[in-house]
Amino acid sequence: MTAPLSFWNLYPLIAALLALIFGQVLKMITATFQSEPFSLKRIFSSGGMPSSHSAMVASLTTAIGFKEGWLSSPFYIGVIFSLVVLYDAAGIRSAAGKQAILLNQLIENLFDKKELKYEKLREMLGHSPFEVGWGVILGCSVAVLLYYSFIPST
Repeated sequence: MTAPLSFWNLYPLIAALLALIFGQVLKMITATFQSEPFSLKRIFSSGGMPSSHSAMVASLTTAIGFKEGWLSSPFYIGVIFSLVVLYDAAGIRSAAGKQAILLNQLIENLFDKKELKYEKLREMLGHSPFEVGWGVILGCSVAVLLYYSFIPST
């Protein structure tokens, strides 16, 4: 028999999606404070402050901890999954963004743009540890606020 559809059963999913949405909206707002022109396109982009990927996985893992228990296998899976995403956001994707910046500069400095047709590489790919940290804080906060707003009666 399947469990009835309820907030409590969907709590981890709702927490993760809300954290992702809040993170993307905050990213758009913080970008304008960093002298970037306001753009709704920023909501669908990667990189920036805070890391919405970090917010999403931290919220999901926190919600699983509340729902399934802090010593449960689903929580441990969430922790490992979150660590992989956080490492990727602050490590690998950040390094790829730095490489894109250098490659773009190299192409601009070595070649006349008329001689070489190229598409400029996207430079905003990853996050600084600071952006990842704020994403984690945002994600955990969303899960905690939702939990204490809708504590199950059982």
